[in-house]
Amino acid sequence: MLRGWSSRLKSILPILLACLLAAVHCASRPAAPPTTTLPTEEATPSLSPRVSPSPPPRATAPPPPRISPSPSPCVSPTPPSPHPFAFAVTVDMRIYAGPNYDSPHYFRGACEAIAARGDVAFMVSPGDVDPPADVRWTLDQTLGPEFPWFPAVGNHEVETPEDMAWLRAYDYGPVNPGPAGCPETTYSFDYENAHFVVLNEYCDVAGDAVTDGDIRDHLYDWLAADLAATDRPHIFIFGHEPAYPQPDADNGRERHMEDSLNAHPDNRDRFWDLLRDEGAVAYICGHTHNYSRVRIGGVWQLDAGHARGLGDTGARSTFLIIRVEGETVVLETYRDDAAGGVYTLTDAAFLAGGSPVYLPLVAKQQTPDV
Repeated sequence: MLRGWSSRLKSILPILLACLLAAVHCASRPAAPPTTTLPTEEATPSLSPRVSPSPPPRATAPPPPRISPSPSPCVSPTPPSPHPFAFAVTVDMRIYAGPNYDSPHYFRGACEAIAARGDVAFMVSPGDVDPPADVRWTLDQTLGPEFPWFPAVGNHEVETPEDMAWLRAYDYGPVNPGPAGCPETTYSFDYENAHFVVLNEYCDVAGDAVTDGDIRDHLYDWLAADLAATDRPHIFIFGHEPAYPQPDADNGRERHMEDSLNAHPDNRDRFWDLLRDEGAVAYICGHTHNYSRVRIGGVWQLDAGHARGLGDTGARSTFLIIRVEGETVVLETYRDDAAGGVYTLTDAAFLAGGSPVYLPLVAKQQTPDV
């Protein structure tokens, strides 16, 4: 009988040994953590993109710490403050750019002075940039082919079909298109904490070169909708013609005093009321070739004069640099010596906010509201 059990034990021993080895192998493996379902986020109102309320169905790792309930409307951390930046304004350099005027005595001199500052993010030119291909050529030589440039239509582009065709085809980058009639030559865009609008003031529903310089209903309605949609605290509007023409700040020269946007006073006044009501910092223009700054009803009008150097010696060649830092906006005005010479800082002003760091720069008396 013992022999029978012995023979049976021998037959089942390999099976028992295999089971024992398998059990040891399984015991040596780390146990999987318990499965955890992430809690569902509450639908809390937020000014920033909200965390999706639908969690992943399963998780094999411990869930991250959950944000504690708070009376704040935001569940996300406050985003970092916008970076300070500066942009340049040049206008009415027409004719005096490109290979035929590749000299610091003309538009190139303004571009070289801007490049020397090294901290300008982009340039806006509110009109009379014809031919625009020559302006772009000078920018490429001095500030680089990738330097962003945002031109506007002026009265001389309207007179020249080739200029209008170039401006329609130009790559403005990712901008909001304008209304029917001028979707390419009226546009807006955001940069950091500022909103920029470039108007073609010769636009109406029939086309982009059909008025004598006016803010008609068609353009006004588009602008009103665009400004109502922005949440940026600083708003800058650009157009070629001044709403309130001024003499040159240095020598008092007068040009286009009666035939700018003020030739249509009702539309001009409605336009200015809109800028005031929407909290615009400044309307920036050209056309007169005279530099001026004046604050009317809480909105600055900045006429950037001309940047053609010796192309117009009746007033000093000019460019503007506008610096935005948080709530503060500061204007710096640079002018040459009216003889094609070096550009120097001639005027500065707070356009919004204020900071002691700029006080030595803006010690001049501020222009009161008109």
